[in-house]
Amino acid sequence: MKMSFRWYGENNDPISLDYIRQIPGVEEVVWALHEKQAGALWTKEEIKEQIDVIESHGLKGTIVESVNIHEDIKLGLPSRDAYIETYKTCLKNLAANGVKVVCYNFMPIFDWTRTDMFHPLADGSTALFFDKEKIINADPQELVDMVEKESNGLTLPGWEPERLARIKELFQAYEGFDEERLRENFKYFMDAIIPTCEEYDIKMAIHPDDPPFPIFGLPRLVNNAENIRKLLATNPSPYNGLTFCTGSLGADPNNDLVSLLKEFNQRVHFMHVRNVRVAANGDFSEVSHRTQDGTVDITGVMQVLAEINFTGYIRPDHGRHIFGENATNVRPGYGLYDRALGVMYLLGSWDMATRQIDRNK
Repeated sequence: MKMSFRWYGENNDPISLDYIRQIPGVEEVVWALHEKQAGALWTKEEIKEQIDVIESHGLKGTIVESVNIHEDIKLGLPSRDAYIETYKTCLKNLAANGVKVVCYNFMPIFDWTRTDMFHPLADGSTALFFDKEKIINADPQELVDMVEKESNGLTLPGWEPERLARIKELFQAYEGFDEERLRENFKYFMDAIIPTCEEYDIKMAIHPDDPPFPIFGLPRLVNNAENIRKLLATNPSPYNGLTFCTGSLGADPNNDLVSLLKEFNQRVHFMHVRNVRVAANGDFSEVSHRTQDGTVDITGVMQVLAEINFTGYIRPDHGRHIFGENATNVRPGYGLYDRALGVMYLLGSWDMATRQIDRNK
């Protein structure tokens, strides 16, 4: 497996590449052109410039998260064909610079949703938190305002101010949308880009819905075994693959992550591994990567990856804010220290699992 670490770019990330390269086992940086709006073209020159910066610090940049999907594609509007052509050009330009996997999502309007960016935990750290009752009763604009306030001026993928300024218009556009209609639009998109992916050897890895249940009446496509089966069946190419996010899928206790990974591992190109603690009322908080601290079987997931000799990409996902990290100096969920601890926990779990496999041979 290829251990990676998400980085938001120079002058946009409080964490430097010099710090990231000091984390044992990390060889890849998960990057993006975060200044680009959904639907914009990524040029070869812009891509090369970013990868050159990454490689100058002794790291690789062969995986991208995210080349965001324009809302017109999700909505199935006549303008989608032009945006799809631009997307295909982006893929060609990324492949020309050695990129192998693109992580993306197909969630309507919101990329991910939390109600508190710096929720206090019992150990004195803070973490992302989801209050299910608050979401049920909230106005979407209240959520937008909260995210803007707590982002501390840093970019948050999926929460671009330019797009969310149209929040009321977007909700009107999705009136009457259901899963089947959104899935049809996903199939149209995937059928259009897969020939490009296959020709240029660049894999698509869709991220699960976060949270994995409907909010504000918006449909979900990647949230449980049944819907994942349907999504992968829309186009059987292995280039139509998954980002397997243990935190997103794990926020629904009905999802057996070990079973899901065993079933879908042939289509998993990227692993996001994080732990969440889910309450009986549906609230959930992000916690350390340690299995015992949450409700996600992290060691069980790593055991499966070892058993299949997973060769794809993996990264520690959202971590707590610890050791002085707070709303003034860190991007919500993306501090340095807890994610670095997560890397070591994941590598330790992998080492123990592979050693046991070798003993049993």
